[in-house]
Amino acid sequence: MTMDSLNPSALGLKVPDFSAPSTEGVFALKSHRGHPLVIYFYPKDSTPGCTTEAMQFRDLHPKFEKAGVRIVGVSRDSLKSHERFKSNLNLPFELLSDGDETVCRLFDVIKKKNMYGKEVLGIERSTFLIDKNGILRHEWRKVKADGHAEATLIAALSL
Repeated sequence: MTMDSLNPSALGLKVPDFSAPSTEGVFALKSHRGHPLVIYFYPKDSTPGCTTEAMQFRDLHPKFEKAGVRIVGVSRDSLKSHERFKSNLNLPFELLSDGDETVCRLFDVIKKKNMYGKEVLGIERSTFLIDKNGILRHEWRKVKADGHAEATLIAALSL
């Protein structure tokens, strides 16, 4: 059984396949079966919180890799922006460009936010842990950037 979009009742269900352009070509979820996968959504390249989160995933990447866990980041930014962000921070994982919000909507991370007193739709910082069989095992929503990568690693090591 799969779901149309992920919500808290989606835990334990298979994540539908999707594809999106990435800094390493086209990312297809089905090609990542066989090992756990962390998909983290963040609002915008090169902003303070997003930089902190990306750097912490980068710094813990060897531990994720040793456990066989892959990481991908997703935002609505362009591939050009992602390539700059990835290069500036020496990120060892790919970043997906979701300009049309297809992946964001699948994971239900587009939310109303208040920016400078104005209501806008934006990405709610969220992370999803998918097991080697494509089953959603953990999700974190309304994430605080600092320290989140370590919490994700702890959960990934328990798979």
